[in-house]
Amino acid sequence: MGSSVPETGASRVQAVSPVQIEDSEDSEVGEVGDRAKGTEHTSRDIRLFWCANAADSLGSQASGVVLPLLLLGLGYSPAVVGLVAGVSTATGLVLGPLVAVPADRGARKRVMFWSAVVSALAMGSVAVALAVAEGRPSLVHLLAAVLVERTATACYEAAARGTVALISTPENLPRVVAGLEAGDRGALVAGPALGGMLYQASRALPFVLDAVSYAVTAVCVRAMRSNLRADMADRTDGTDGTEGADGALEGTGGEARGGARSVRGTWSALAAEAGAGFRLVRSTPLLRLVLVWTTAVNGVLAALYYDAVFTLQESGHGGTPMGLVLALSGAAGLAGSLAAPRLVRRLSPARAVVAVSWLMIPLAAALATAGEPWTYGALFGGFCLIMPLATVILQARAIHGTPPGLQARAGSVLATAAGGAAAMAPAVAGLLTAHAGAAVPALVCAGVLALLALHTTFGAKRVLTQGITATDEPATDAPTRGRGA
Repeated sequence: MGSSVPETGASRVQAVSPVQIEDSEDSEVGEVGDRAKGTEHTSRDIRLFWCANAADSLGSQASGVVLPLLLLGLGYSPAVVGLVAGVSTATGLVLGPLVAVPADRGARKRVMFWSAVVSALAMGSVAVALAVAEGRPSLVHLLAAVLVERTATACYEAAARGTVALISTPENLPRVVAGLEAGDRGALVAGPALGGMLYQASRALPFVLDAVSYAVTAVCVRAMRSNLRADMADRTDGTDGTEGADGALEGTGGEARGGARSVRGTWSALAAEAGAGFRLVRSTPLLRLVLVWTTAVNGVLAALYYDAVFTLQESGHGGTPMGLVLALSGAAGLAGSLAAPRLVRRLSPARAVVAVSWLMIPLAAALATAGEPWTYGALFGGFCLIMPLATVILQARAIHGTPPGLQARAGSVLATAAGGAAAMAPAVAGLLTAHAGAAVPALVCAGVLALLALHTTFGAKRVLTQGITATDEPATDAPTRGRGA
C-alpha cells in the first residue's frame, strides 16, 4: 500500500478537486451546502483511508516478521523460506500493472474491498490451520495462502494508488501523503514487536491479527462515501460497479473493440492498456524523476539494511540488535513523516528534495565504518528522519500531476521499479560483502546516492516547478465513453 500516486498539470486539477459523493443531495440544495457536505465527506474519507492503510500495514508487519520463523520452525530449509518470499514478491510485481487497468477504468473501490476480504480469508485460514493441525500445517497450504494473500494485496495496492487524488484537494495532498507515510512508519515500529510477542504466546495469533487488520481495511473502504472512479463525472449510471474484462477495455482500440473477442486479443489489449502507465512515465519529466529517485533510494536502503545484517552477524550479535535498528529507524521515520507537512509548506520543494539527496550520502558512507548496533540504528534513523520530506514532496507532485484515469497504472510502474530494486539489492549486497568485505556495499551505495544527488540537482528545480506536462500521453488510452483518463 503505500500508497499513492500520480495527475497532469493545472488542466487536470479540476478533474479531481470536487470529490464525487455517492449520496448526493437533491438539486435544490445550494452550492455552498454542497461544498460543505463534500468537504465533510472528504475529510471523513481521508481518515478512513488512513485507518485502512495503518491497519493493513500493522497486520502485514506483524505476520511478515514471523512467517520465516514459522517455516524454519516447521523444519523447512532457508532455501524454501527464500523461495516463498521470492515467489510472493514476484507475484505482486507482475500482477500490479495488470490489475491497475480495471482499477483505472472504474473498479477501484470494489477491487480494494474484495481484495481485503480475500486477504483476510487467506490469513485466517493459516491461523485456523495452525490451531487445528497441532501447529503443523502443510507447506502446500501455507504456500497457497501466502500466494493468495500476496495476489490480493497486489490488487489492493494497484487500486489504492489512485485513491488519494480522488479524496483530496490538490493543496491537501502533502498532508494526506504524510499521513499514509506516518501510518507505514508507525506499523514498522509496532508491527514486528507485536508480531513477535504474539508468536511467543501462540503461532496462530500473528496471523489472526493480520486477518483482523484486513477485515478492518475492508470495513474502512466500504464506509468511504467518495466515488473512487476517475471517470464518474461523465457517466450517468452513478454506480461503482466493476466492468467486465471487455467493458474495462472498451474504447482502447484494435483488438480490444468488438463483441466476441478472442482470448489472445483480450490479453493483447490488456497488455496495451497496462503499458499506458509506462508510456506516461517515460514521457513525463516529473514521473521520470520520481522513478529514478524512488528506485535508487529503495535499492540503496535494502542493500544497506542487509549489509548491516551481515556485519552484525559476523561480529557475533544476535537478532535483538536488528530489532533495535528497525525500531530506531521506524521511530525516526514516524517523526519525519509527522513533521513533513509543515516543512513542505515552508520550504522550496526543489531545494528540499536536493538537500535530502545530498544529506543521504554521508550517512551511507558512515555505515562503511559502523560496527555496533547503536551506530547502525542512529545512521538508519538519520535516513528515515530526512527521507519523508522528499518522499512526500515527490509523491504529492506525482499524484497531482497524473491524469485520473492513469493513476493506478503509472503508480504500478513506479512501485514495480522500486520493488524490483529492493528485491535485487540484498543479493548484490551479499555478493559484494562476500567478495570484497562488509564496508564495500556501503561505499557503493554512497556512490549511487552521489550520482542520484547530481541528477536531482540538475533536474529537480525545473521539473518540480513546472509539474507534469504529459505531451506524450497515449492517444489510444482514452476511452470511448466517459472521461476515463
